[in-house]
Amino acid sequence: MSYVGRGGEKMEWGLKNFGLDVTGLTCCDLGSHVGGFVDGLLQAGAAKVYSVDTCYGTLAWNLRNDERVVVMERTNALHVELPELVDFISCDVGWTKQEKVLPKARSLIKPGGMIMSLLKPQYEADKKDILRGTGRVNEEALDEILVNVKETASQFGVPMRGPDLTPFLGGKGKNPEYFFLLGPF
Repeated sequence: MSYVGRGGEKMEWGLKNFGLDVTGLTCCDLGSHVGGFVDGLLQAGAAKVYSVDTCYGTLAWNLRNDERVVVMERTNALHVELPELVDFISCDVGWTKQEKVLPKARSLIKPGGMIMSLLKPQYEADKKDILRGTGRVNEEALDEILVNVKETASQFGVPMRGPDLTPFLGGKGKNPEYFFLLGPF
């Protein structure tokens, strides 16, 4: 399949990895940017996707004009209000830590819904845990980050799968990326 961005391939992998079917679901993508996750959800059969991002004008033109996409630009994921609760939320919020975005995502989900989030360790790490001049997270810190995210997710009292290592590396190929799944709520 071809997607508007690399995020589409990541979404496809995540859905397959967790055995998820989003056919006919109302979804929300927090941190859409170009819209790779949005595109991946639509191509997997989602009925509607709220595309939330702080940027303006970055969402791919074909997605912006797709009647199944509700474009919510200049909107911070931590402050978004949706007109309805959704069945599925995907998150790729970059600079925002999971401990901050997960409670907001939880507030947007229907009973029985699920949250799939992309964990990028470099955004969870303390500055001291980034190897100077490389942008890479050191191995000891990586294990601690994964434990911390599991602890954060456990506060919701729902099943958690992952974090599962994806076959993708961060934008500059420096850090591993992980998907985890929360729910059903």
